[in-house]
Amino acid sequence: MNALFARHALLPEGWQGDVLIEWDARGNLTRVAPGARPPIGVARADYVVPGMVNLHSHAFQRALGGLTEKAGDGPDSFWTWRDLMYRFAAHITPEQIEAIAAQLFSECLRHGYTALCEFHYIQHDPAGSPYARPAEMAERVAAAGQQAGIGLTLLPVLYSHGGFGAQPLTPEQARFRTDVDTVLRIVEALEPLRGGQLEVGAAPHSLRAAGVDQIHELMVALPKERPLHIHIAEQQREVQQSLDFSGRRPVDYLFDEVMIDARWCLVHATHLNAGEVAQLAASGAVAGLCPTTEANLGDGLFPLGDYLAAGGRWGIGSDSHVSHSPVEELRWLEYGQRLFKQRRNIAATPTRRDVALNLWQDALSGGAQAAGRPVGALAPGRRADLLVLDAAHPNLDGVGDTDVLGRLVFCGNDNLVRDVLAGGRWVVQGGRHMAQEAIGRRYRQAIQQLREV
Repeated sequence: MNALFARHALLPEGWQGDVLIEWDARGNLTRVAPGARPPIGVARADYVVPGMVNLHSHAFQRALGGLTEKAGDGPDSFWTWRDLMYRFAAHITPEQIEAIAAQLFSECLRHGYTALCEFHYIQHDPAGSPYARPAEMAERVAAAGQQAGIGLTLLPVLYSHGGFGAQPLTPEQARFRTDVDTVLRIVEALEPLRGGQLEVGAAPHSLRAAGVDQIHELMVALPKERPLHIHIAEQQREVQQSLDFSGRRPVDYLFDEVMIDARWCLVHATHLNAGEVAQLAASGAVAGLCPTTEANLGDGLFPLGDYLAAGGRWGIGSDSHVSHSPVEELRWLEYGQRLFKQRRNIAATPTRRDVALNLWQDALSGGAQAAGRPVGALAPGRRADLLVLDAAHPNLDGVGDTDVLGRLVFCGNDNLVRDVLAGGRWVVQGGRHMAQEAIGRRYRQAIQQLREV
């Protein structure tokens, strides 16, 4: 029997005391039930919480982390960072993207992400020509996910234009070039890989890179249960460009032209007015928030308090991977709001007063929706994704049942994740990934090759 007896587990309705957790050979939970004592032969874990969903990733950018923190001649911004990222992306080979992605995925697992949505836009060779297998780069990312053991939602990206109004792509964007037919061919090529560990959706890159007619065409052609993601309103300059082109702010423009519903994830959505906040919340779509990347790039702060008051759904992603930790994303999310509002406990409501519990549960729920898969909770029928915390760590000494998440999210920088079960498979034990040495060796080789270019 695949089972674990946990002293405390975070269920949808809150902390419940001892529970017996069972899962089948396909990696799905079959039972989560209260229990007074562990059955004979079943392992005991003191603190267990559901694995987190990372709803926004560009895996290749893991190799760029920390290399863009030198000032240029003028003011630095997202746009100057983007130029550096383009130059880096120009040289990555299929073998290298697989090695980098596997390293990233193993790190995400060790810190508590058990599922990840890959917003994948490097499709072609450095000259901008398709590979012999048009989906090769996406297939390499899928292979990395399999090596690491993470649940993956692959989102091939629609990237046709270099700016609003169908501006031509720059030479630096040639590797990203796709139209609707290209994206659908990649989705079709990935179809045989779909299963318990892999889902496939699609992602119009942004209103800058895809026209609304293309977005509508892709949405209609994609199977209805598949997720759709888009970057939106990340930067003030993007908002102004949208106003100049369409007379509307990005979220208003998107909602006017495309039927946005619960299958959508609007990534960043940083700069919203009150009407857009209400519109996004009412749609049932997920706001994909990436606080460490948004801080690193100087994007701004999402209006979390207003969005929560409107009943909006949200999740977290690590985006450019300056961090691989869901704890850090959640902490940055709450602390950024505290600094802006100059008060504490922004994610609390009159009926939900536990901030850490709210953050973890809401991010789980929104992340599962954005992934288009039954992940992100300890409940029968979901993937068997769970984190065993290190109960021997001083941060967890003497805590009450309802304080464990508060210690996890808001106390110190040590990683409290000891063991990780992903899809019914123990992929991290004692803080080490099952293939950490082999994955690390291939990653170091890929980085050395890129340095020599």
